[in-house]
Amino acid sequence: MIGPILILDDDADVVHAARLALKPEAGRIDTAASLEGVEDRLATGAYDVVLLDMNFGLGRRDGGEGMDGLGRILAADPAVSVVLMTAFGGVALAVEALKRGAADFILKPWRNEKLLAVAAAAAQAARARRDTDTGFDLETLERNAVERALAHFDGNISHAAAALGLTRPALYRRLAKHGLQ
Repeated sequence: MIGPILILDDDADVVHAARLALKPEAGRIDTAASLEGVEDRLATGAYDVVLLDMNFGLGRRDGGEGMDGLGRILAADPAVSVVLMTAFGGVALAVEALKRGAADFILKPWRNEKLLAVAAAAAQAARARRDTDTGFDLETLERNAVERALAHFDGNISHAAAALGLTRPALYRRLAKHGLQ
C-alpha cells in the first residue's frame, strides 16, 4: 500500500491520469494545481509522497518552478519523498533534481506500472526516514521552525522573527548558527 500522496500539477488531465493509476494501491490522494500553500499542507507530515510537476504555466519548460518547489517541499517536510514529473525533461535536469533531494524523476507520459513502482519505492523510503528519525532533537526542530517561518513570510526577517517570538538579532543569530544566511 502506498501512503498518502499529494499530486501538484496544473494539468487536470495529468492529475486525473495519475489518480487513476495510483488509486488501486494508494491510500489518500490529494491534489493541487499550484505550489500555493504547499508548506502549510506539508507541515503536519501528512504525506509520504509528493508528485511534483516541473513546469507550472503555459509555455514553461525550464523546470525552474519544480526545482523551487522541491526546495520548499523538503524544507517543510524533510522526510517526504518528492518525485518530479515533466514532459520536457533531460538527463541534466533529472541529475540536478536528484542532487537537490528528489527521490526520483519520471517523464510524462508514463507507463502506469512505472508510476506505481516509483511511488511505492518513494513511500517506503519516506516511511523508513520517519521511523528512524524522530526529528525531535532541539537543533532540528529549531532549524525547521526557522526555515518554515522564513518560507511562510517570503524571507521577511521581521515577520519571521515575530512569528517565532524572537527579536530580529536573535533570529539573525539562529540563521548564522544553522548556516541559513
